[in-house]
Amino acid sequence: MFDIIKGEYMFGVDVMNENQDKIIFHIDVNSAYLSWSAVKLLQYGGKVDIRNLPAVIGGSEKNRHGIVLAASIPAKQFGIKTGETLYSARQKCRNLKIYPPDYSWYLKSSNALYELLKLYSPFVERYSIDECFMDVTHFKDNYLNIAEEIKNRISKELGFNCNIGISTNKLLAKMASDLKPKNAIHTLFKYEIKDKMWPLPVENLFMVGRATERKLKNLNINTIEELANYDDNILRTKLKSYGKIIKDYANGIDNSQVRKNGNLDIKGIGNSVTIAYDVINEKEAFNILLSLTESVALRLRESKKLCSVVVVSIKTSNFIYYSHQRKIATPTDSTNLIFNEVKKTFREMWNKESIRSLGVRVTDLSNLEYYQGDFFNFKKIEKEVKLDRAIDFIRKKYGNEAIIRSNFLHSGLRPLSGGTGSFYDYPMMRSML
Repeated sequence: MFDIIKGEYMFGVDVMNENQDKIIFHIDVNSAYLSWSAVKLLQYGGKVDIRNLPAVIGGSEKNRHGIVLAASIPAKQFGIKTGETLYSARQKCRNLKIYPPDYSWYLKSSNALYELLKLYSPFVERYSIDECFMDVTHFKDNYLNIAEEIKNRISKELGFNCNIGISTNKLLAKMASDLKPKNAIHTLFKYEIKDKMWPLPVENLFMVGRATERKLKNLNINTIEELANYDDNILRTKLKSYGKIIKDYANGIDNSQVRKNGNLDIKGIGNSVTIAYDVINEKEAFNILLSLTESVALRLRESKKLCSVVVVSIKTSNFIYYSHQRKIATPTDSTNLIFNEVKKTFREMWNKESIRSLGVRVTDLSNLEYYQGDFFNFKKIEKEVKLDRAIDFIRKKYGNEAIIRSNFLHSGLRPLSGGTGSFYDYPMMRSML
């Protein structure tokens, strides 16, 4: 195949087994939030590419969102990491530049990537906002050139860089895209596992989180190779069926398929916000929950889905997190009906602590064509549907704040709000096996 040395290809003999039919790409945008923000700033007249500065994307410290969401390579060279506080990041780099996130722009950038990839294959699966799988088996005789063409088009036409991982299944393609250097194309075929994947620390393996890492290291499993060759019976005793899953992954085994539609596999739609002050009464909490529900229900209707479960989450001022869910009798996409269930869920769960953060999520989604109405409330539901569609039309044409509820007048709250949780939730690869 080829190795990458300083970003250049070294072509050799293609030794891929002919029985390995599939060619799967995993496209992963490099430092997505920061890259997309950089592209927007340049498009709107910016003179400096923030990717070349010690820069981060971070929330508002004033509103208590002071966390690093993405960091440039120069910022990472100061030891700045995603997830740390902006205060901590500033201690490492006094000249650090901080830019606010723009989630609507990120979603547009993600959609542009998805549309470009669909030009090459009908089988493109959106795995997260900055990652896609695609089945390019039809380019089997020319897949390296196609990968290079896609990567170059993403860079030239969309303005950001990516890694492309290539293999015969999704797992290995994803592991390949995580290899260094960034902004490069990497292969990880079965014959390359021993040299490229097995020497890596076990925590680098897909689906090995911190808790699993601790359990594996207690078994003296420190590398992916050691996991790949470990005793099945001991793994089953310590990790149950999950032990077999991750051992299969360590051996490059994965039979999940690339799904054809980017929206088919949405598990849920969620929204959360960290509040600028501690909320201590139900009325204020309900206004914030309504603002979150407005944006969640809007995206639910845009995705042409109905939900059957609502989930409310709370983070207290003491950083204690808990959530509660409630089943809806009839699947719906109505803002008012969802909000009624959100209020009931909140009342069932809230322990009267002061609240720092609130979240709303809808799940157990179904398509509109499977909708079965409620005979006893048909007219009421029909009115709700017409009202929501009319409001959506006005907001789409004139902006989200062209029409708002009276609750938000002089409240200081945005009529539609949300934070880092405001995107679609896509299933992990494990749920596709």
